[in-house]
Amino acid sequence: MISTDNFQKLFNQIHPHFFEQEYLRNFSDEQTFDEMLLKLADFDFHKYEKTFGSDISFDFFNGNESDLQEAVNKVNANWLKYFCNRNQRCYCVFSEEKIASFCLLTDMGSFDSDGTKLKIAGPGCVGTVPEFRDRGLGLTMVKNATQILKEEGFDYSYIHYTAVAKWYAKLGYKTIMRWNKSGPVNF
Repeated sequence: MISTDNFQKLFNQIHPHFFEQEYLRNFSDEQTFDEMLLKLADFDFHKYEKTFGSDISFDFFNGNESDLQEAVNKVNANWLKYFCNRNQRCYCVFSEEKIASFCLLTDMGSFDSDGTKLKIAGPGCVGTVPEFRDRGLGLTMVKNATQILKEEGFDYSYIHYTAVAKWYAKLGYKTIMRWNKSGPVNF
């Protein structure tokens, strides 16, 4: 696992000046968020199992942009700016032809950890359209996306800025830093 000291360097490399962003000041002191890592060599694809009917499928999005934007807007309109970039890879759950859940798969580059070059990537802006929630679709999608990253040769999968750490922990992700609007609250 990346050490706490190395994680702080990684965080600052990927998210320079993060705690200086104006919108963070709108949070209360009690609101905390987690940064999570999963060493992909340790990832167990079968740790979380869920089965679905033939109407459910998982794949990269390659359809009409307005369909994706409509799904994202139902979950978090502030995320639309991230989904307008055609260079971003978006992995989805489809219920027949409709987008039920989505996430971006982002290559965050490499990081030198004690002389070892590590490749980091992760799912972000993970959301499930309200009418498809509470079925296990989103977590299964993240599980599949994590497996894709492992197969592509990444060393770590990184979850940035989440309030649902227990949800990701079901797949083996571990909190490496918790923060609030003022910065890290524990390492």
